Amino acid sequence: MESSPPEKPSLLERLGAFLMREPEDREQLIELLHSAYQRQLLDADALSIIEGALQMSELQARDVMVPRAQMDVIDIADSPETFVPYVIETAHSRFPVIDGTKDKVLGILLAKDLLRYYAGEEFDVREMLRPAVFIPESKRLNVLLKEFRQTRNHIAIVVDEYGGVAGLVTIEDVLEQIVGDIEDEYDFDETEDNIVAQSNGRFRVKAQTEIEDFNEHFGTSFSDADVDTVGGLVVGAFERVPKRGEETSIGGMRFRVLRADSRRVHLLLVERAPAAA
Repeated sequence: MESSPPEKPSLLERLGAFLMREPEDREQLIELLHSAYQRQLLDADALSIIEGALQMSELQARDVMVPRAQMDVIDIADSPETFVPYVIETAHSRFPVIDGTKDKVLGILLAKDLLRYYAGEEFDVREMLRPAVFIPESKRLNVLLKEFRQTRNHIAIVVDEYGGVAGLVTIEDVLEQIVGDIEDEYDFDETEDNIVAQSNGRFRVKAQTEIEDFNEHFGTSFSDADVDTVGGLVVGAFERVPKRGEETSIGGMRFRVLRADSRRVHLLLVERAPAAA
């Protein structure tokens, strides 16, 4: 009776055998993983995820938070007629609700709770608020992710050593450090144009839009000698990868980052900067 050929070892078995050479520190572990990638034991996505997971314990909330100045908030004193258009325009799913100042966060309003307002039901913002979770700037991301999972919370308010609000961080901000960019409410359908008109003379612009196309649409004259895309132009202005919510003005145009991860910018809100007085 003929014996069947031995089964080929699985990917996990091959990777496990390769990792038998135990690394002595994180740097050696990273080198080992890159060597596994070069030997095709890991693909690029798996390597990126593992590296992101390893980096989590080194990052703190302050490293990924949306800064206080760029937080989109709702004032408890405003009527729904005032803030609902703002909610629609910014298109977030959760909003910190403040009492006059961003240092007084009363709670979190879920955009879906506004359905009661549209349904004509009695609507009181205070009654709709969910408790706000406050964390220190120094909170490690691996610990924060564990807390998010345990409490099923998706957003936390980051405070500094004096108790003042420093910014906010979402579970998406944390997960993107592991898996890279995550699609959210600002994503374009692949079939949509790179430049889409919004209200009040604003435009949503994909960061991958070529500068030549941007110039043609807006009548600008940005140079494409050093960078090819609008995202590259914005990163060059910041001299780093900006965070979501950060703004800059270049050549008479104002750019606000709508989506970005630690690696690159994905989507921008663009409008003409007001003329100087």
